[in-house]
Amino acid sequence: MTRSHWIIISLLVSLVTAPLVLAAGFFKIGETAPSFSLTSLNGEAVSLESLRGKVVVLGLFHICEPCLMQGTNLQKVYEGTRGKNVAVIGVNSSGNSKNDVMEFLAQFPVKVTYPYLLDPKKVTDKLYGGGKFIPNVYVIDPQGVIRWQRVGNMDLAGADVILQEVEKLLASGGA
Repeated sequence: MTRSHWIIISLLVSLVTAPLVLAAGFFKIGETAPSFSLTSLNGEAVSLESLRGKVVVLGLFHICEPCLMQGTNLQKVYEGTRGKNVAVIGVNSSGNSKNDVMEFLAQFPVKVTYPYLLDPKKVTDKLYGGGKFIPNVYVIDPQGVIRWQRVGNMDLAGADVILQEVEKLLASGGA
């Protein structure tokens, strides 16, 4: 092969593997979920630590169309886990104002009744690798360990898929 062929192959390999390397930092299956403490839209203080002992479904969102879709999925998960040892929480991880977040939630096709937290300092965006890769959804076991995570693709993180992951943890005695 000529030198130019090797350069082209190297570039193609870099283009294919770069997103995987970047995404590797976001997939923290088996690691302890980074702790945070934030305030909900209704003024309630919520910390990840305070939810220990429950299966936690954590959605990290910005104000965007994919986040609207995923936030709607989380409402379905919330409704499907009522009465179970499960906490569903959403976080506006991009630092938007309370008014902007409330206007965004008003656009949802369903009323959001799960706790929705504000993160004015973008703490969760940094801890969980948000930013360009949003929305993020995590399923965290009762001991605080991340057991499942998806970035962005709502087909891979629809309500049914998330509910299956939650049910696996509940059935395994992990909750």
